[in-house]
Amino acid sequence: MSKAKVHSGAAKRFKKTAGGYKRKSAHKSHILTKMTTKRKRQLRGTSMIHKNDEVLIDRLLRAK
Repeated sequence: MSKAKVHSGAAKRFKKTAGGYKRKSAHKSHILTKMTTKRKRQLRGTSMIHKNDEVLIDRLLRAK
């Protein structure tokens, strides 16, 4: 039987931590000239995945 594969797109976007999964903010990759400085500043850093979505991320990453 073949080995179960991890969803490669999800593996690039989510990292497992002790408190759950962390993620980056969207809309921060290109065409940033029209976006205000305040908006770009607020999109910096990472945040945690909501508890309701952790089951879906677990399944994509084959964590459990």
